[in-house]
Amino acid sequence: MTSSAGAPGKLWAISDLHIGYEENRALVERMHPGSGDDWLLVAGDVAETVADVRWALGTLADRFRRVVWVPGNHELWTHPKDPVDLRGVARYEHLVEMCRELGVTTPEDPYPVWAGAGGPAVVAPLFLLYDYSFLPPGCATKAEGLEYAHGTGVVCSDEYLLHPDPYPSREAWCRARVAETGRRLAEIPAELPVIPVNHYPLHRHPTDVLWYPEFAMWCGTSLTADWHRRFRVDTMVYGHLHIPRTTWHEGVRFEEVSVGYPREWRKRPGPPGRLRPILPPPTTSGATGATAKSASAPVAPSGPEATR
Repeated sequence: MTSSAGAPGKLWAISDLHIGYEENRALVERMHPGSGDDWLLVAGDVAETVADVRWALGTLADRFRRVVWVPGNHELWTHPKDPVDLRGVARYEHLVEMCRELGVTTPEDPYPVWAGAGGPAVVAPLFLLYDYSFLPPGCATKAEGLEYAHGTGVVCSDEYLLHPDPYPSREAWCRARVAETGRRLAEIPAELPVIPVNHYPLHRHPTDVLWYPEFAMWCGTSLTADWHRRFRVDTMVYGHLHIPRTTWHEGVRFEEVSVGYPREWRKRPGPPGRLRPILPPPTTSGATGATAKSASAPVAPSGPEATR
């Protein structure tokens, strides 16, 4: 996108920038708003190191009127290449404080109201994690699901790098986040529609197209399955799956806004790193229902472990 003075402001979204890849860092360097009133929603997985996250969000915050960020699993990793070795809640809080220094809105801040074209609407950045409730077919428990995943070789790197400290488990951390976030969303005035932004989808249906269904265990929680109705959602913005597309579920628009890894976006038609319009909504979505796919086919995780 290039700057266009005097153009009306828009609400844009993107996720899974993964700027540890030089090609993806170059995409961020080329990102610019269409007007001085544009907002940008960043739905997680900017990078694995605090320094890279700071660079990317700082660069975007200098260009857009407002940047809203939510953490993905990669920001929460305690990665051996990152000199910041904080774990769990302490790492998340460190990232939140960094964002506040940059003027970037986080899930810990008051929810802003988009008053531009297509508004007003409350933009609600969320941090919810997952609780292994999106189990593979035939599995009844987390233990069975993990055993199945290890048998296929499709295991999210979170199992080794994302620590829940001081919570006893990732699912306990997830339950705490869901409870607090649900309380906050319930306080939003009933007359305002909501644009929730979360790294993971609020409903399981977007994971139905995964080549490896076992990976869904690391993609959300069934505790939020009715939130798109309960909290008057206009559009649910998420990433993580690396399958950019629009779907509709019970009349609610779900937007997967990932960039993904270079090996993935090189296969897609059109230029990479395009920002996705949220408000005003695009005139055509390209989706025909809850299972509608974009032109990009689902991309399989590479290697013996998935890294999304």
